[in-house]
Amino acid sequence: MALQSLHIRRLRVPRKTTAVTSGRQRAQSFLIVATLLYRASHLAVGVLAVVRRPTDQPLPYVGIVLALALSGLTYGAALRRGRFDARHIWADVVVTGCVLPLALIAWGGVSTPPALGWAMLLGGSASAAAAIALDRLHAVTVVALLLLSHFIGYQAVGASSAVIAGHLNSLVSSAVMTWVFRWYLLRQGSLLDEANARALAAEAHKARYAERLEHHRALHDTVLATLTTLAAGSVDANAPEVRARCAREAAYLRRLIQQTADEVQHREIGTALEEAVGSVEGLQLRVTAQYHRLPQVPPAVAAALGDAVREALNNVRRHAGTGHAYLTATADPDGRGGALVTVVDRGPGFDPENCTPGLGLRGSVHARMAEVGGRATVDSAPGEGVRVELRWPG
Repeated sequence: MALQSLHIRRLRVPRKTTAVTSGRQRAQSFLIVATLLYRASHLAVGVLAVVRRPTDQPLPYVGIVLALALSGLTYGAALRRGRFDARHIWADVVVTGCVLPLALIAWGGVSTPPALGWAMLLGGSASAAAAIALDRLHAVTVVALLLLSHFIGYQAVGASSAVIAGHLNSLVSSAVMTWVFRWYLLRQGSLLDEANARALAAEAHKARYAERLEHHRALHDTVLATLTTLAAGSVDANAPEVRARCAREAAYLRRLIQQTADEVQHREIGTALEEAVGSVEGLQLRVTAQYHRLPQVPPAVAAALGDAVREALNNVRRHAGTGHAYLTATADPDGRGGALVTVVDRGPGFDPENCTPGLGLRGSVHARMAEVGGRATVDSAPGEGVRVELRWPG
């Protein structure tokens, strides 16, 4: 007979995701925004200069449009990627910083320093971006190219020595100050990352210590207490209740030894399942449990899985008639970061078509899983036992 399944509709739970970036990444993003604002101020001056000085020469209009387009490409890509593309920087430097001023003098009808000033300003923001995006040698090369082309340009329009010296000084200063800011911010970002790494390591050490302490207390209250009592000779080691207790504690030790490092770090689900197993073992139900690569789940999900497993094991104790259940918990094989837990017994089973799920199965298994966005299914057939599968997300 084909196995039948009882399904509960999944309730969707909204989730929030938070992007985590390093200190160096945040510093780099800040530098991109800062140089973008610097370039925006120069572009604003350029647009106003071109609009306020009508001319029959089309080149100034073409030049400001080209500068806007290159700026959009350079800084738009940098904002998306979190870093500058060196090819965009070189294109901006050559076209906007070097070629545009000389082209305006040669073919754009520009013959005075004030008329050329807006194009020269763009060289300052070009040198600043180069100091961030390029290595030291290439950044120095960019500054040298800008100095040479701007010196030639201002000489061609008859600028005074003071104007030339002041402008060339601003080109160098923009690059130097930006490079200093970059060095300082990236250094602070690295120090912040190192401090965060130390804090995480300390928290992990603290968590491992707390885990060991919890295990020590559990062993003290269970296995050690039993061994101490047996060594004192105050009880009959062959008494059925003593042997049953020893079997339960041996099973607990076996599961403890089988835990992996991942399960220790993300133990919420393991703790909930262990509590469920312990509660039914005290009622004379033997549970063979296997845990493998337990995933990290929210506390509410771990609690729901533990409660659902407890009810499923209670059903085995009440109805299966075997006194033995099998529990398996692992990461979701679909690779979605979820959990898959199964409870199986080898009892007489039942026919799902002729059996209505009881209150415990509906309220303690299906409903609990649905409330946290999971799903429970029950497979059974006469003579084939019962398999309860708990999956999160559903």
